[in-house]
Amino acid sequence: MREIGPAVSSYGLDKLGIRNVDAEHWNYTPEQLVEEALRRHEGALAQGGALVTHTGHHTGRSANDKFVVEEPATRAEIWWGSVNRPFAPDRFDRLHRHILDHLTGKDVFVRDCYAGANPNFRLAVRIVTETAWHNLFARNMFIQPKREDLHSFRPEFTVIQAPSCHAIPAKHGTNSETFILVNFARRLVLIGGSSYAGEIKKSVFSILNFLLPPQGILPMHCSANVGAKGDAAIFFGLSGTGKTTLSADATRTLIGDDEHGWGEDGVFNFEGGCYAKVIKLSREAEPEIHATTRAFGTILENVIMDMDTRALDLDDARLTENTRASYPLSRIPNASATGMAGHPRNIVMLTCDAFGVMPPISKLTPEQAMYHFLSGYTAKVAGTEKGLKEPTATFSTCFGAPFMPRHPAVYAKLLGEKMARHGADCWLVNTGWSGGGYGDGSRMKIAHTRALLDAALTGELAEASFRPDPNFGVLVPDFCPGVPQEVLLPRATWRDPLKYDAKARELRGRFEANFRQFESQVDEKVRAAAIRAAA
Repeated sequence: MREIGPAVSSYGLDKLGIRNVDAEHWNYTPEQLVEEALRRHEGALAQGGALVTHTGHHTGRSANDKFVVEEPATRAEIWWGSVNRPFAPDRFDRLHRHILDHLTGKDVFVRDCYAGANPNFRLAVRIVTETAWHNLFARNMFIQPKREDLHSFRPEFTVIQAPSCHAIPAKHGTNSETFILVNFARRLVLIGGSSYAGEIKKSVFSILNFLLPPQGILPMHCSANVGAKGDAAIFFGLSGTGKTTLSADATRTLIGDDEHGWGEDGVFNFEGGCYAKVIKLSREAEPEIHATTRAFGTILENVIMDMDTRALDLDDARLTENTRASYPLSRIPNASATGMAGHPRNIVMLTCDAFGVMPPISKLTPEQAMYHFLSGYTAKVAGTEKGLKEPTATFSTCFGAPFMPRHPAVYAKLLGEKMARHGADCWLVNTGWSGGGYGDGSRMKIAHTRALLDAALTGELAEASFRPDPNFGVLVPDFCPGVPQEVLLPRATWRDPLKYDAKARELRGRFEANFRQFESQVDEKVRAAAIRAAA
């Protein structure tokens, strides 16, 4: 095999069982990777220089094809169930051989990188891909070592990703030809049958969610930013709820848009890039993110482009609603150079309420914060998972259940301890529907959400008067500058208040039914908050 690249690690691929490939392309620059992607017909350049790629059949995560290898070392620590489904070690070994055989005689691209901006807790990850553009994705999304350190780089975890390698379900024990397998004992991830680049990103996130809690680090599916006075804020939420949009605030420094840890020194980004949804992205509403879609090195997944003029159409959803832009964090003008900040002063939990009955913002007591963190109510937004065509109400514990290998109580306990120690305020923000549910009402105006968040983050809203919401018990402000009075009270936005009451009762019932699984894991104060919310 031929080793090509500016920086080749002395810890070679042969130590990972990869021995019979044609050429190894090590740690290429963005310019080299774009050149290779174009030469291999993996994508096309748009106006401004972004690389436009299509992922084919998979335009979102394939949740039903993800498994965790069940082995003695970690068996008792995994939260087994519909999220973390067990996979036999011998079947993993067969698929490992299958993917190695698939790569025989082919070129591979190797990326050595770190997950975690805090040098005390970073994870050395090697990502091996069969396409140049997926390797560019890894370079955009993770933290790059110094060039002089690459020769001695030794991976603590390896991801092998081969979209054109398909499993044989009858032989390998998978649900389909697609597979996403995590083996904590072997420190190895195998991804095949899907070109959706988010599988790489979320596999690394899942690894950190398992490894960090025993070190006292809370891994979080959240964005984060910090104000001029060092007042950090974190934004929990599933994809499509506004984490990226709302944390990209020109008046605050962006720490990161999706994945962070909270330790004894404060918060730190897991990544070195952003993976933003760009469907219907506008220059006026989100200028910083919009500018990245016209920048060299950005990857645009499933975005429609005129092949003659190379003009982008960010409003065109013919391939998917889940169009994405992957770009380095440095593309955002006010992004943090360190990826780290102090302890958060404000915690924001973003819910995309498809029922249209939750207040646009409410303040939570510490017990209510624990309750809503464990509940993780939101709507899965169209396109973020295979087959999802419209928003679907769901409860995703810790606002990231698909990526949590441990029991939710582990993460909830860490959150509660850190909130108590550092005195953070917590806000529940509805970025979903108002004046009715999906198909009847309208999506919350981003200008109103930004005004509410600005008031919360500056401390202005904390001094307001509040009233308890009659359905959920959360505290709703009586007034906020820049937001009409009736918007603060969701019942007032419905044409038929009786229909609002019925939907609110329905959602209360869903909260109550969902929380039964956690009642034995929390203390009396949190159970009392749950009872008030469902009363």
